[in-house]
Amino acid sequence: MLDSKEIRRRLPHRYPLLLVDRVTEASPERVLGEKYVTANEPFFRGHFPSAPVMPGVLLLESMFQLLWLQWGGEHGFHLCGVKRLKLRRSVVPGDVLELEAQVLEMGEQPWRFKCFGRVEGKVAVEGELVVRCRAPKVAQESSLEQREVAKT
Repeated sequence: MLDSKEIRRRLPHRYPLLLVDRVTEASPERVLGEKYVTANEPFFRGHFPSAPVMPGVLLLESMFQLLWLQWGGEHGFHLCGVKRLKLRRSVVPGDVLELEAQVLEMGEQPWRFKCFGRVEGKVAVEGELVVRCRAPKVAQESSLEQREVAKT
């Protein structure tokens, strides 16, 4: 459904912290995506060189980015909380991390989502993410413009 070009258009994240490579299915209640985990990812050099494992915080970030792509709109989200996060198995170079997010609650904010990361159909990470929509950025005058106005 979304290729890497469209993902880069929608997310402000860039390599090496762009952690969703493709969105494969999307509906108002659920979204599926993928992260291709390669041996040349920069975090593997230090985590851990002799037995590389994708850090749990980056697994969490990949699920958060999937949410942003489907429901974040043009302003995106702030991550407010994580509940019942479970790291069930290691994600290593060569794996395809299959991402899934399901709506739990989208009434009043904050919104809640149940998220999963699977490898070969087996759950590697799961948890509930709590997010708030980001406020639109208000254009601010530069300090130079403010000083010019103050002089007049």
